[in-house]
Amino acid sequence: MEALREVTALAAPLMRANVDTDQIIPTRFLARPTEEGLGEGLFAEWAADPQFVLNRSPWTEAGILLAGANFGCGSSREAAPRALRQRGFRAVIAPSFGDIFFNNCFRNGIVPVRLPMEAIERFATAGGPLKVDLAERTVTILATGEVQRFEVPPRLQRMLLEGLDEIALTKTQQPAIDDYRTTDRARRPWAYL
Repeated sequence: MEALREVTALAAPLMRANVDTDQIIPTRFLARPTEEGLGEGLFAEWAADPQFVLNRSPWTEAGILLAGANFGCGSSREAAPRALRQRGFRAVIAPSFGDIFFNNCFRNGIVPVRLPMEAIERFATAGGPLKVDLAERTVTILATGEVQRFEVPPRLQRMLLEGLDEIALTKTQQPAIDDYRTTDRARRPWAYL
């Protein structure tokens, strides 16, 4: 997995609540032999409308998505954050997320940021780029300098900052694992037969 410390990009305002994973990436895009091209199916039902926010300049180039409450609810479709990533999004800012979607974002190189809707609305009207700093746990409106702090689970933050998946994270503890095995083998040799 690729490490990510910060994202500086335009933020597209998709200010809808309860956007589920089926709306993010419809099922028909999951029947492919590989996950290549998932980004083409991102918000496919809505994207058919030329006035859809991601079809309009300047948000066609956005790297941050602003959303309403409960973004990514519904099924545990891991393809949803993958589709966002393939379309170029590296951060999603919403008041709340579906739990599984929230965790899957970290595993797919996206920073999910929980902030109050009032802050998100200010981001949407500020214009210009935002900076999401995962290490500092801040979002900054570059035009005004306004900073909002957010919380993130330390383990998930570390995984994304260092580009680690769960297996690689476990392997960082290899010396302690080896010490435990050596001690345990001496204490319980029959368990290692």
